[in-house]
Amino acid sequence: MEHKKTYNAMEIKHRNGNVIIEGPIPSSKLATLDFHEHLVAFRPPAQQHKALIEIADLPEGRIIIAREMNEIVGYVTYLYPDPLERWSQGEMANLIELGAIEVIPKFRSGGVGKALLEVSMMDDAMEDYITITTEYYWHWDLKGTKLNVWEYRKVMEKMMNAGGLEYYATDDPEISSHPANCLMARIGKRVDQESVRQFDSLRFMNRFMY
Repeated sequence: MEHKKTYNAMEIKHRNGNVIIEGPIPSSKLATLDFHEHLVAFRPPAQQHKALIEIADLPEGRIIIAREMNEIVGYVTYLYPDPLERWSQGEMANLIELGAIEVIPKFRSGGVGKALLEVSMMDDAMEDYITITTEYYWHWDLKGTKLNVWEYRKVMEKMMNAGGLEYYATDDPEISSHPANCLMARIGKRVDQESVRQFDSLRFMNRFMY
């Protein structure tokens, strides 16, 4: 499958300063930008910056960033699902995963997260993909936001809706392990019915295991 990537951008006038949302960003550009020290949700900032540069080099890898001046203050990643997850078992060339989304506390609750999703979907190539995200409450910053799991889930769902991702049921054991966890997906306009059927069979792999 051909991996087209068309750059898009928008500016957000946030109460704490103006932010540029842009991407997909090539690894060469990512390497020249500073990475904010408060981007700590997944691993230490220097390691995460390195990981984003590596993802941007993958044929299907996409990084959309939120940038204040020369510093990355938020990002979202897209890449093929982890080989250890069920979503990779169909070996679908047109199924990609929103792997991580993070915005520093200073720029939260001002539309930056939603804008990252909106800019992601401005690229026409996304109409060729089924885009999924698996949301687990243990990844959420409940302490920093002072929200409970259900409040956070509502905020997260609203943000994903901005990118056209909707809730999809699944019997995946990890997702089913807590009612706040969920699978969300967006099926691009040009995705064929066979791919949708394949995605449905990945969502429900345990239905005959009784």
